[in-house]
Parts: sequence; structure tokens; C-alpha cells
Amino acid sequence: MPPKPPSSVAVPEAIEEAGSAPSPGAGTSPVSLAGLGIAGFSRRRVGWAATALVTIWVVISFAGQASEAGRAAERAVQEQATNEALVAHVTALRDELNLVQTQRWILQQARGYGLGSKSERPFEIAVDAPSIAPDAPGTPVRRLGTARQQQTPLESWLVALFGSGSAAGQ
Repeated sequence: MPPKPPSSVAVPEAIEEAGSAPSPGAGTSPVSLAGLGIAGFSRRRVGWAATALVTIWVVISFAGQASEAGRAAERAVQEQATNEALVAHVTALRDELNLVQTQRWILQQARGYGLGSKSERPFEIAVDAPSIAPDAPGTPVRRLGTARQQQTPLESWLVALFGSGSAAGQ
């Protein structure tokens, strides 16, 4: 063993011996495996393959996010349509509530139960009652510029008794 050169840092002998280059006169030279391809793959080909895989992964993940965003937009349109329908329904219910709270509606419904005044005569029209005459007073035919509509006998009697205006529109 050759003598150690003096150094200020102590290096273990095993590391120093393992790290030392073989002497040129030993007869064996180290073989570098870096130039050999493994199963036909060079470093450059492996790099291109890795880059291609990462690119494909990014494109697939982007496509997945784009399709998810499309589905979310479609759901948002559906929810907006549902909300608009619900708003219309709530508005109709509020209008109906305002109608049934009017005194006129309450009195009309009370008459249906026989709770009218003593001067009123309760009556009931049979469903199979005959229609009133087409030219009877108060019928739509006698009004100028009205279209003729097909009505049931009950509807004809109600129009004759109460007029063509409905309680909901007043």
C-alpha cells in the first residue's frame, strides 16, 4: 500500500481505496455501459417516450375537464329553467291566494254552502240541462264582434246568470 498523502480532512481508507482509479498498468480497463441501449432503447428514445406519455396524459385530463365543464353548463341551464318555472308557479299561487282572500270570493263560496242572505234563492243547474237559446240576452252572440264558442249547457247558464267576466279576472 502506498503511503497516504497528508491532508487536513480525515477520509476513511475504504472510501479512498474504492474511489481510486486503477493503475494504468493493471491490464483491465473499465467498460462503460452508458453507450449501450437497453432492449434497443437509447436515452433519447426513452426521453421522447416519457415526453409523449406526459403530453397524452395532459391532453386527456384537459379533455376530461372540458367535458365536465360542458356538463356543468348544461346542468346550469336546466336549473335556471327549473327556477324560472318555480318562480312562475309561486307567482300563480300568490295570485290565487290574493283572489281567495277577497270578500267577493268568500261570499261566492259561502253561497255554494247555502250561507247567502235570506233574500237569495239557492238554485242548482243540472249538468244535463238544455242550453239556452243562442240569441238569449247576455249571450256572446248578441255582443258585437265576439267569436262564437262551443259551451256546455252549464257554462251557458253561468254566462247568462253572471255574465262573461270570471271572478278570477276581476
